[in-house]
Amino acid sequence: MSKEESVYKRKLASLGCMVCRVLYNITDGPVELHHLRTGGWGKGDYKTLIPLCVEHHRGKSGIHGLGTKGFDRFYEGKGISQKMLLEKTISLLEDDPAKKNYFDLD
Repeated sequence: MSKEESVYKRKLASLGCMVCRVLYNITDGPVELHHLRTGGWGKGDYKTLIPLCVEHHRGKSGIHGLGTKGFDRFYEGKGISQKMLLEKTISLLEDDPAKKNYFDLD
């Protein structure tokens, strides 16, 4: 794992679960990093990771519990999709003044 990837993953973990953030305004807590798959079985690179709590990652209401298509269907009425969660994750890393140095590796 490169230094850049390690730093990026640490910053992602500090954001808390993106589903909990959107639904309940909870901005911290332990997470697992989920790879957004854009088709097929291969995982994307580390910049396609979404921080999720255990429930929203592997639980009954999570991506792996519901399946990727089921997850998007389950949450579509709440405006949540995996793509939206990734976009929000990237936006938080880039725009949050408190996290402005997330991409500085020095």
